[in-house]
Amino acid sequence: MKSAVKKSVLLLLMMALTFGASAQCAMCKATLENNLTDGTLVIGSTLNIGILYLFFTPYLALGALAFFWYRHSKANARS
Repeated sequence: MKSAVKKSVLLLLMMALTFGASAQCAMCKATLENNLTDGTLVIGSTLNIGILYLFFTPYLALGALAFFWYRHSKANARS
């Protein structure tokens, strides 16, 4: 019981300390600040495309591996 309370307090303390953390990496922040100073109106669209690219790349790679594994297993089942 005491360890659960200690873990809960530690978790809450860690969460409280992370609220001041920056949400972006240094390059993303620099890009957005540069766009703001240039007066560009389309600030986040390229950043959003980059986020989607980084999000879907591992899933596409795993999908390709699963497809080739499935095709290979079907070929071995026929033999």
